[in-house]
Amino acid sequence: MSLPPLVEPATELTKEEVARYSRHLIIPDVGVEGQKRLKNAKVLVIGAGGLGSPALLYLAAAGVGTLGVIDFDVVDESNLQRQIIHGQSDVGRPKSESAKASVAEVNPFVDVVLHTEQLTSDNALDIFRGYDLILDGTDNFATRYLVNDAAVILGMPYVWGSIFRFEGQVSVFWEDAPDGKGLNYRDLYPEPPPPGMVPSCAEGGVLGVLCASIGSIMVNEAIKLITGIGEPLLGRLISYDALEMRYREVKIRKDPETPTITELIDYDTFCGVVSADASDAAAGHTITPAELKAKFDAAEDFELIDVREPHEYDIVNIKGAKLIPKDRILSGEALAELPQGKPIVLHCKTGGRSAEALAALHKAGFSDATHLGGGVVGWANEIDPSLPTY
Repeated sequence: MSLPPLVEPATELTKEEVARYSRHLIIPDVGVEGQKRLKNAKVLVIGAGGLGSPALLYLAAAGVGTLGVIDFDVVDESNLQRQIIHGQSDVGRPKSESAKASVAEVNPFVDVVLHTEQLTSDNALDIFRGYDLILDGTDNFATRYLVNDAAVILGMPYVWGSIFRFEGQVSVFWEDAPDGKGLNYRDLYPEPPPPGMVPSCAEGGVLGVLCASIGSIMVNEAIKLITGIGEPLLGRLISYDALEMRYREVKIRKDPETPTITELIDYDTFCGVVSADASDAAAGHTITPAELKAKFDAAEDFELIDVREPHEYDIVNIKGAKLIPKDRILSGEALAELPQGKPIVLHCKTGGRSAEALAALHKAGFSDATHLGGGVVGWANEIDPSLPTY
């Protein structure tokens, strides 16, 4: 069932715009009226990364008049495998600036507004107020709940997408949708998962082309909402498995237990970006890459344990490290493999997982265990730049 168009039509299309959007104009469901609505629309995209890249390019190509981009990161070479809005010459450049330049190449009639600050509880409402619709493709739960709650407070719809390895999900959330259809992200996920349970794309990886599949669905939903055509994914979640080439639909219903959202909170604390146990364990038990090097140089007798996954170890590892994945430590399965009589140093990619494993070791009585702040990435950057990073 269609929803009313989200955006009023612009006054006119120029001769140049008619030529550019002609393949839209000859679709009866879109037509001139729908294209004018796209021209008048203001859409905010959270992140110019894996999902934001194809979303921004296709929104621009579709003729969305104003695109906002929130991203405070810079382009890294590891982004180029999937973030197609950036190129080799953009490495080291702010993602928002790179995205703006690419959008201008796709469609010079689009106005791009850059928000280079980090999205927080302090600025989210002010930023969101300038837009009709939001596309959220972020990969962390703190930002997802922040986007949801701000959209609820402002009565705005937003399109949500998520990707991991070979799988993706898309849905539409709108608490104030007409005809009692409203629901929000908390109706699907009332609480965030425990810290460390769901790895990010940086930890678990993602097939590059999956970003295009999910990002294009997100843009399709945005076009439908703006123009009032088709049946949007409000109340439905589409799950896509790229390996099996299967789509699955899940119905989402309003949960009467979902609390009313009236204010924005501290979302890092709410989502427990790092658990309290891990924070406590790391306090006073974290060493720097330079301190680890000093241990090697002094030929100290200690055990270096890499708590990443085997495929990560194959990419890069610190010489002498023994691989014991974090989950085997947390379950207790690997405790018998750890030495009782000498210090232990844990490390992962950047420090989060090793802090969780460190807390488990301290509880198990390994009081002389520490972990490497910054992980193997910190080691490569500060001590051995010949090593690759990922």
